[in-house]
Amino acid sequence: MTRLRLLFSLLMITGSAAVFAQGAKNIRLNEVVTNNEASIQDEYGRREAWVELSNTSYLTYDVRGMYLTTDPSVLDKKMSVPERIKRMSMIPSGEPRTSIGARKHLVLFGNSNPNEGKLHLSLSISLSEPVWIGLYNGNATELIDSVTVPALAANQSYARVNGEWSIKAPENVTPGIENFITADESKVAKFKREDPNGIAMTIMAMGIVFFCLALLWIFFTIFGLIMRHIDTAKKVAHQQPIKPITKTVEKTIEVAHTTGNLLQDGLKMKGKDIEVYMAVIGLALRQYEDDVHDVESGIITIKPKDTGWDDEYSKMTHLHDPFLPLDHKAPNIPRTPELR
Repeated sequence: MTRLRLLFSLLMITGSAAVFAQGAKNIRLNEVVTNNEASIQDEYGRREAWVELSNTSYLTYDVRGMYLTTDPSVLDKKMSVPERIKRMSMIPSGEPRTSIGARKHLVLFGNSNPNEGKLHLSLSISLSEPVWIGLYNGNATELIDSVTVPALAANQSYARVNGEWSIKAPENVTPGIENFITADESKVAKFKREDPNGIAMTIMAMGIVFFCLALLWIFFTIFGLIMRHIDTAKKVAHQQPIKPITKTVEKTIEVAHTTGNLLQDGLKMKGKDIEVYMAVIGLALRQYEDDVHDVESGIITIKPKDTGWDDEYSKMTHLHDPFLPLDHKAPNIPRTPELR
């Protein structure tokens, strides 16, 4: 049982070392500025030469304990590890920024004093001559990456773009972010650089889909409400409650027709007995308002009728005034018209 535990522990250690070594190999030298006059400043406001490291993997890796050097003599495989370490600058621990996230970058200052900060290294970088820079694993034996930086003008950088190293103009230097050649970077290239994992693209695509679905739901909801109201209006238009309105309109037309006939008769009579016509029209309107109008042919006629109630007047000679002549005629009393 003890041997099995020992074997399992050995396998775990070996696997962890392999994973650790594989993670270290994903760290690359990405950009170097040897003569910094207008680029980034350190926390003291000074401009110093700097080296940028890049994590090319999709996992976070801490570069603490790794080494940077500008002394090509360390390439001698016969050199002892302690002697090699003396010619290198170790990236110190205790600094959260040394834990580089997936597809992220870290800037380290050279020609500086490590006592000034965890990102300050005593790495010697020439300002006007070519310089070789090597990145070693924590064992100070395995070379992870290296590059020979040519002599650069002030504020120029030597950067890796699409796997190839090239000199970049001062306005195109990109400390801390992915490199690109020209300042007029396309929107697609910028989006790829700022969202290497595609998280923002996924969120944006899902947002557009849900927004379109919401618009469709609102459209069909409103369309359904409109169609239901139209259908309801059609049903109401074919029902009985609109008959009283129709009856009122019919009565109004009937009165208007009757009034028109009366006025025409009045015009034919040249204004004669106009008071009678006005009285009849007023009576008809009153009857319509009181809803007592009789249902006839719709025509009101007025004809005079002789009642003969004064026929005996001339025969009543015993009531004659003796002072009146015998040929005196009875007064002309108007006859009462009959309304029917």
